[in-house]
Amino acid sequence: MGVEIERKFLVLGDDWRLAARNSVAMRQGYLSTHAKANVRIRIIDDERALLTLKGPVSGISRAEFEYEVPMADARTLLDMARPDVVEKRRYFVPDGGLVWEVDVFEGAHAGLVMAEIELERADQALNLPSWVGREVSHDDRYANASLARNPGIPAIDPDAA
Repeated sequence: MGVEIERKFLVLGDDWRLAARNSVAMRQGYLSTHAKANVRIRIIDDERALLTLKGPVSGISRAEFEYEVPMADARTLLDMARPDVVEKRRYFVPDGGLVWEVDVFEGAHAGLVMAEIELERADQALNLPSWVGREVSHDDRYANASLARNPGIPAIDPDAA
């Protein structure tokens, strides 16, 4: 069993783009979103697909199981997940010995930009780059599963970002 320890933030401006090393296109659909577990299919650059099962959130941690699946199966699963699908481009941005994942959303969520960082420990110290804004780790509106179910960007107060 794997454990995901992740913090999520809104992004300020475009300064992060200067440090971005590469990016991938992602389409991900949610086959099930319950308090006990989320089941997600993700297609990356139309070349690779992962089926992910995530357990309930405890703080910023949760159990995570991820399996590679054949592309034909992934496309069928993504169709089954519709309309609960999110499209985004993920950029990888190294900073302070860690790699931030900056998601630039497309489609129904165009304009939303969030940064995620996976940590080794829940109490791990973290220096935030200048482009990192308000933390939304505990705000369910910004969970990808919630975004998939709710078209449109969650209301963002630019001064609070």
